[in-house]
Amino acid sequence: MTVLVTGGAGYIGSHTVRALVDAGESVVVIDNLSTGFSAFLPESVPLFIGDAADENLVDGVIDAHGVDAIIHFAGSIVVPESMRDPLGYYRNNTMTTRNLLSAAVRHSVNRFIFSSTAAVYGNPEQIPVPEHAPTRPTSPYGSSKLMTEIMLHDVAAAHGLNYVVLRYFNVAGADPQCRIGLATEGATHLLKIAVEAATGQRAKIDVFGTDYPTPDGSCIRDFIHVSDLAEAHRSALHYLRNGGRPATLNCGYGRGYSVIEVIEAVRRVSGRNFAVQVADRRPGDIMTMIADTTRIHATLDWTPRYADLDTIVAHALAWEEKLMRDREISANEAVPA
Repeated sequence: MTVLVTGGAGYIGSHTVRALVDAGESVVVIDNLSTGFSAFLPESVPLFIGDAADENLVDGVIDAHGVDAIIHFAGSIVVPESMRDPLGYYRNNTMTTRNLLSAAVRHSVNRFIFSSTAAVYGNPEQIPVPEHAPTRPTSPYGSSKLMTEIMLHDVAAAHGLNYVVLRYFNVAGADPQCRIGLATEGATHLLKIAVEAATGQRAKIDVFGTDYPTPDGSCIRDFIHVSDLAEAHRSALHYLRNGGRPATLNCGYGRGYSVIEVIEAVRRVSGRNFAVQVADRRPGDIMTMIADTTRIHATLDWTPRYADLDTIVAHALAWEEKLMRDREISANEAVPA
């Protein structure tokens, strides 16, 4: 039995691949490396460089490796970008998943784990937000993910597919052993930007809106450590392999931090100050998003290990400092003797 991981060389995907390999799973990856890095994969994991929407490629990988489960990460994730390029997001997220599901049905691969998002809720009326809350996305990114959730539901009804939809809240941090982390240039994750500012790689960090009706006026998010999220995927696979029925689960800690609180945590953990500039609100941004985690704890055998903001910050900072050291070494090696 082999698990196909699409987008497995990316930020969350590579952490999940390592969690699966550490648990003894056989894994194969499809990734076009647009935002991923082949070096992040264990040497034992075959990598096929290509598009998860390429049904011929997916057919060949499933046949060659005896795939019995798919974990699907491949897609685009930047809310402001989706506002500018909605068709690109419907292509990369919704249409790609449609093709991948088509291959799964053809080959009777009936276990599917999907990387979704809390953005499907839009601005929720209830906080913490439960999975049964109304889904009212405020961005094409959220809409593209919700369309995929609907497809999964329909394919399951027609073809007996069992699936788990994991709705991520705000993913942050890095591998505690500093083997992998977020390395994509131009990443828009708040904590990534903040540690870049703390390490002198950015002149400032922008806070998009301080006039929200929250305690300090900035948006509030539920941050989840990427390694805990990877373990949630491993647990979801175990759940499906043991006959689990289709489930949609929030992935967060049930605790919210404001943008300003996160910036202060980075200053505190790093011991460094950096400039903060207030900017206008961004279209598509959500004011407050905190997970109701009752269902995931009732459904999966999953216990978070890093549910502490300072720990998440410390791991992100350690990874960023490693990236800087590696770049310095590479630059020095490139200088002629």
